[in-house]
Amino acid sequence: MRMSREELLEGIEKALDYRFSNREHLIEALTHRSFVNESRGSVCRDNQRLEFFGDAVLGLLVSRRLLTRFPSMGEGDLSRFRASLVDESALAGIAEGVDLGKFLFLGRGEEKTGGRKKKSILSDGLEALMAAVYLDGGIEAAEQLVDRFFGPLLESIEIDAIGRDNKTRFQELCHALYGKAPQYVLEDISGPDHDRLFAVTARIGETYLGRGVGKSKKEAEQAAAREALRGIEERERSEPS
Repeated sequence: MRMSREELLEGIEKALDYRFSNREHLIEALTHRSFVNESRGSVCRDNQRLEFFGDAVLGLLVSRRLLTRFPSMGEGDLSRFRASLVDESALAGIAEGVDLGKFLFLGRGEEKTGGRKKKSILSDGLEALMAAVYLDGGIEAAEQLVDRFFGPLLESIEIDAIGRDNKTRFQELCHALYGKAPQYVLEDISGPDHDRLFAVTARIGETYLGRGVGKSKKEAEQAAAREALRGIEERERSEPS
């Protein structure tokens, strides 16, 4: 049996752990355009405007957390990680975690075609909800929701994931610029057995390109690739076009 509107609103508030002062924001966020299209004028606004604003809210707050989490990460990597955190699949996964689909106001046609499980509808709905929380409770309320939704994802981003991307980019650049793959040379191992530090340099032949330190050889290689990339990119920016 389908829940009443009041039950739906209370259910999503419980799932979000947030109580709206103005539920009009919440109702708008949950209203899909298919519901408006079938309402014959009794409902006038869907969640597309809030989806637009929620995208901006998420971009700002997730970017801020990435800056804090990775203070030395470059603009390119920050942009890539933000994109992966707020893409359709990621947002739909978060929406599924709070069972957002069952709280949406959908038209009968969309309901019959499995709209409550469609990634596009779920991700758009989550963005709209973020906007609704921001408009209702301000930036602090939105930040609490972002921390809840994205905190575990941000903490799970390890240097390995960053390094794989950097090493791939670095290898591609080396092939393009030098016609060969880079080499990683272990220069030093220091520290006690339980807390070793590895120092690695990235080279093309005898040409030094970057140095990295890490708690494993692999981590140090990743850091060396990141430094080498920064050096190459800085040289390219400084050279006259």
